Amino acid sequence: MFNLMKTAVLMAAITALFMAIGSVLGGQQGMAIALVVALGMNFFSYWFSDKMVLKMYNAQEVDASSAPQFYTMVRELAAKAELPMPKVYLINEDAPNAFATGRNPQNAAVAATTGILRVLSERELRGVMAHELAHVKHRDILISTVSATMAGAISMLANFAMFFGGRSSDGRPANPIAGILVMLLAPLAASLIQMAISRAREFEADRGGAEISGDPQALASALQKIQRYAQGIPLEAAERHPETAQMMIMNPLSGGGLRGLFSTHPATEERVAKLMAMIPQRV
Repeated sequence: MFNLMKTAVLMAAITALFMAIGSVLGGQQGMAIALVVALGMNFFSYWFSDKMVLKMYNAQEVDASSAPQFYTMVRELAAKAELPMPKVYLINEDAPNAFATGRNPQNAAVAATTGILRVLSERELRGVMAHELAHVKHRDILISTVSATMAGAISMLANFAMFFGGRSSDGRPANPIAGILVMLLAPLAASLIQMAISRAREFEADRGGAEISGDPQALASALQKIQRYAQGIPLEAAERHPETAQMMIMNPLSGGGLRGLFSTHPATEERVAKLMAMIPQRV
């Protein structure tokens, strides 16, 4: 129920941003049009955003014949988590990363890069995929998928407002300063909405993944290894679509500055410390 409430709040906030941009572009009429567009986008995101994200990453579905070890691993973990078997995808990228998507456990998908399969041990990979299945089990994958789609749309609309200007309700050109503010603040607001829910969600998925795999140390080791490798290998699809970065198990974006300041992922050291604290102490 709480995650359903978070989804409703997210959609309401995104809709409000759309309406604000619409107001800059066309006054009250623009606001009304933006409301209709936002409602349509929310509907589209709910039903189709998972397919859109998988297409962005050129993810290829695999099965027991095309990727037997990986597919069997996911199937075993899904059964242990008491989840329906999700669709399984591979992304032909060297950067090690993984994510889950879909509107509910019955329509979920998990995806991993070929790079993560190469750099992690089987034990570590189990920890990562258990983390992604924890996202599915907690029913928060819809939130990340919808927010990624809508944040990208807000950025495009904000750029449109900047370069093409707008009209007030009486038809006069809008204030250019307002257009600049919309261009700068609307994507920032969308990022803050994502960030507000993403960090806590990652901690919960770490905890849930450790419980599903029964091996918190393996997930901790995987996170450390992913961070080391990911720093030197860009994930091109994520660089082209930075709004999707918060879906990944590890922030795939290169560079620091504001990107680091507004990261949707907790510090790896903090995640590792929480996981290691889950290991039973020997007497």
